[in-house]
Amino acid sequence: MKTTKYTTVLLLFITIFYACKEEKATETPEVVVEEVIPEPEIKYGLNFDNYKVINDTIKSGESFGIILDRHHVFYPKINEISTTIKDTFDVRKVRAGKPYTILASKDTSEIAKIFIYKHNAIESTVINFQDSIISAYKYREPIKIVEQAVSGKIIDNFSNAIDTLGYAITLANEVADIYSWTVDFYRLQKDDTFKIIFEQKFIKDTIPVGFGDIKAAVFNHKGQELYAYLYQTDSIKDIPDYFDSEGGLLRRQFLKSPIKFQYRISSRYNLRRRIKLYGNKVRPHKGTDFAAPYGTPIMTTASGTVVESSRRGGNGNYVKVRHNNTYSTQYLHMKRRNVRVGDYVKQGDIIGWVGMTGNTSGPHVCYRFWKNGRQVDPFRQKLPTAKPMADSLKPKYFEFINPIRSQLDSIPLPPSELPIEEEVTEEIIAKN
Repeated sequence: MKTTKYTTVLLLFITIFYACKEEKATETPEVVVEEVIPEPEIKYGLNFDNYKVINDTIKSGESFGIILDRHHVFYPKINEISTTIKDTFDVRKVRAGKPYTILASKDTSEIAKIFIYKHNAIESTVINFQDSIISAYKYREPIKIVEQAVSGKIIDNFSNAIDTLGYAITLANEVADIYSWTVDFYRLQKDDTFKIIFEQKFIKDTIPVGFGDIKAAVFNHKGQELYAYLYQTDSIKDIPDYFDSEGGLLRRQFLKSPIKFQYRISSRYNLRRRIKLYGNKVRPHKGTDFAAPYGTPIMTTASGTVVESSRRGGNGNYVKVRHNNTYSTQYLHMKRRNVRVGDYVKQGDIIGWVGMTGNTSGPHVCYRFWKNGRQVDPFRQKLPTAKPMADSLKPKYFEFINPIRSQLDSIPLPPSELPIEEEVTEEIIAKN
């Protein structure tokens, strides 16, 4: 009897246990849905999600005031903004064609609260007037610098070779500056080759916005390998410059031309020149004319001080630069001048733009060159080089360039094209 009682209790326990287990097994599991909160859109240090975003471009004839007025900011407020931020940003200097962003209130009034003026792909000015305190600050996009290594072959000219590689012409200009006294870029030969190691700048990791230093390059021109290395000595006073494989300085005190690429010499220095327009009389030409498209930048060929910047007679708009006690240069017929008397300009600085002012039948710059107060032909002068590298510094320089030369030499050149007959033969062999 006793045994039967315990047996009954045990069976009842087992039945209840399995019944509970089965019930749990048939329960539908609870699904937990996590709410995904999107990341806020932060630009220029601002949360764009808090505003209505309006992107536009400044049209011809538009001003800062006109734009804000259109976005419901009235002129007393506009004048207050302009006065408050004048030390940071001059609103009169906004230019047609420049993009801008308005951050406006999200309500139906859509009143502008912030104005962002984009100087270029990297730099912007942010003007915040949504509160009682008006402020303006410069914003610069974070830049990522990536080292690139490329090689190419000349088919027609260097600019096109760089363009074929997918890089902007500014890279070609930079390289041309380095070799300005070593390579004549208008006389490069078909199948000349080059290799370049340079820095490229990106914003947002993928958008190219220009170039940094060109670290090294080599041109194979007329069977010669012409190396160039960017190097700075230990001296604090010295700036980085380009040297060849032997430590020789590539830069001269004067550039060959005040124009970088798009030019041709339309008239040379000639004291016996006869001009048909003046009855074939001898009219000495004491300058060198560089024909170039209207508006092409004009560079000073050497560092110095601007001693004349004016418009006068047949010279039109012109600038004269005194480089030292021996040399001066002059640049005539400018569309517009970019410097004033007393300005110090460095070699390669833009001092004006090609125009047709004064006595001229087409857009060009007449480049005049003085030595000891007398006008001379710059192409017939033995012009001084810049300060060379001291012999004591060369061992360290050679140690520096050795790995860079190895890097340059290891860059593969583009494959040579096979003759048509060979390509056809290979195609027939492949089919058989």
